[in-house]
Amino acid sequence: MSRLGSIVFWTFCGAICAFLIGPVLVVIPLSFNPEPYFSFTRQMVTLDPAGWSLRWYREIALNPQWQLAFRNSLIIAAIVTPTATLLGTLAAFGLRRLPARQRSMVAIVLSSPLIVPIIIFATGSYLFLAPLGLTQSFTGIVLAHTALAAPYVVVTVGGALATFDERLLRAASILGSHPLSAFCKVTAPLMAPGIIAGALFAFITSFDEAVVALFLAGYDQRTVPLQMWSGMRDQLSPAVLAAATVLIVVVATAMAVIAIVRSTLSPMRAR
Repeated sequence: MSRLGSIVFWTFCGAICAFLIGPVLVVIPLSFNPEPYFSFTRQMVTLDPAGWSLRWYREIALNPQWQLAFRNSLIIAAIVTPTATLLGTLAAFGLRRLPARQRSMVAIVLSSPLIVPIIIFATGSYLFLAPLGLTQSFTGIVLAHTALAAPYVVVTVGGALATFDERLLRAASILGSHPLSAFCKVTAPLMAPGIIAGALFAFITSFDEAVVALFLAGYDQRTVPLQMWSGMRDQLSPAVLAAATVLIVVVATAMAVIAIVRSTLSPMRAR
């Protein structure tokens, strides 16, 4: 019975994983379809090499619109990531210093971009930034993406701080270490897994965000998700599937880096 129960349990878990991941993974083989439509050809089903093509990857690599979209996404994410990481890390450390009741209230406020539906956040960002003349500008998108990404850093770094031993800082102070020196030599190395993970989550959030960009971006600020939306709405081009596969690879790589960083640095924290 124990063996049968184990088989049923793992079969059930596998079915759930297939249900969750299947719709994502089906995009990958479709992106190699040489035909200008969304479907599996007979040659693809039979694994005939003649039925597979890099046509749509060449499309996103050589098309000026896709080049602009990828460049914009990378530039925006490159600015948002350190900014959100710095603000989120400082906020997480500040929350730790507050009394419990105030900490709960401030934490709810800081995490509101994660709680509020994204369409409401995007509308509010537009109404706030429009009077300032920051719509259809990189500055407006960076500000909105930073506000959207920083809570992920707060949550990640806050989780790492939950296991931080304050006695280490007191010991450093007793030994004559300056607070800034103690932070750099004691706190920062121990919090590195949480900070790095938060930075990667901030990058993913900015690089993969579409709704806020739809409200705030002009043609010159078009990002990859916005270009994908345009491709689905106007042309239904399989190039969208190639771009989606690239996004999947980027996100999967970032998540793998997070797992590696945590597994590598956690033993260091234990020592």
